[in-house]
Amino acid sequence: MSSNKITATLTQADIALAQYCLTYAQQMGAQKVRITLSKSLMNLIGLLNGEMDKTAHALDRSLQLQLFVDGRYGAFSTNKLEKEGLEAFIREAIDTVKMLQADTYRDLPTPERVAKDARTGRELNLYDPAYDTLTAEKRREIALASCHSERSRGISLLAEEGEYSDSVFDTLTIDSQGLYARHTETSFEIGYETTVEDAQGNHFSSYWWDAAPRLQDLKWKDCAAVACERAMAQVGPQEIEGGKYTVVVDTECASKLLTPVLNALGGFALQQKNSFLMDSLGKKLFPEQLTILDLPRTAGETGSRLFDSEGVATRETAIIDKGVIKTYFLNTYIAAKMEMAPTIEDATRVKVLPVGAYKTREDLLSATGDCILVTGFNGGNSNPVTGNFSYGIEGFLVRGGKKVHPVRELLITGNFLQLWNNLAATADDARPCLSKLIPSLAFKNVDVSA
Repeated sequence: MSSNKITATLTQADIALAQYCLTYAQQMGAQKVRITLSKSLMNLIGLLNGEMDKTAHALDRSLQLQLFVDGRYGAFSTNKLEKEGLEAFIREAIDTVKMLQADTYRDLPTPERVAKDARTGRELNLYDPAYDTLTAEKRREIALASCHSERSRGISLLAEEGEYSDSVFDTLTIDSQGLYARHTETSFEIGYETTVEDAQGNHFSSYWWDAAPRLQDLKWKDCAAVACERAMAQVGPQEIEGGKYTVVVDTECASKLLTPVLNALGGFALQQKNSFLMDSLGKKLFPEQLTILDLPRTAGETGSRLFDSEGVATRETAIIDKGVIKTYFLNTYIAAKMEMAPTIEDATRVKVLPVGAYKTREDLLSATGDCILVTGFNGGNSNPVTGNFSYGIEGFLVRGGKKVHPVRELLITGNFLQLWNNLAATADDARPCLSKLIPSLAFKNVDVSA
């Protein structure tokens, strides 16, 4: 295999090797086996002030081996994928597992739970054939054409750092109970960070980025210009008094407030009693207007998957339905320890349904009137057991729906349950390049301190 030409996606020889390893592990004494074979290829061009600064070409191949031997379990991985070396690797791994303590909760998912419709890896239409036609010159052309320079309004552009990258990821999961599940996707990304200087010598930085599974959907032309505009908009911040404010959190950073909720519904946090949503299944802990869905089977969209890392088939489901918690995320192991029915291990394409009739963030700001618009979080922390949080924020003071001046070095504090129960409205502006489709969110009565 080592003499074969390396391709961007898994070859039949790669797949045959994984299947051989599965059989060999059983012959060497493993009662059950799961193997995940992955390959990724990434090309990157770095830019600095309108010129190419670096290039990178990275190929990664790995095989993860999960062994169930005499009631014991172990997980191992290697990137050395020659047959003879893998045989020795498997034998040593099995010998190691035999020395571990027994763990009766470890098992493969039952065959009826695993994906049956992920045979080719391309069922979700996440692989762009345009990837195969890209040349080094075309990549260079896209990267250089995305650059932007502006010096206006007494503001100087100090630095414009950008990166263009494209990648392909291909993974196959098989097990000793007949699982065969493959996922193949391409990704195209562009990102810029811009630093500007005002007339007094103060520096302000901001960023913008975009990503898409298909090259034609990548918004690369305006990315650097948006980063520059966002940086210039920060010039001239002013202090404000602390107090209770209506806060609108921009879609770009809204995941900061949702991810801790999703984590609290995760099996590991629940089993370790490290969650502020313990014993919450079926309870109405959030407002009536809040519905959050997992839509993992949406073809052609970032974050879509037909199966999780165990090979368990995904399905569209409500995470929170009109304020009621409808599911935990429990893999086979955690579910057994908690004596509960297993689900998938995590949400992959989360969608917060819009609240209200506001299409854009500007529509939401107009309806909200006076508020603080949060465009970024700067540090802070949250307590997974209590749900209390304290985050640094930056953004704008808004009066009458219009931005008045930038603000920074502010602090918002509270509790996630209380915060979400103060959800007033949302826009309908979630960015499709994100796996979490969270629109701009408006919360009432948020504690803000300077």
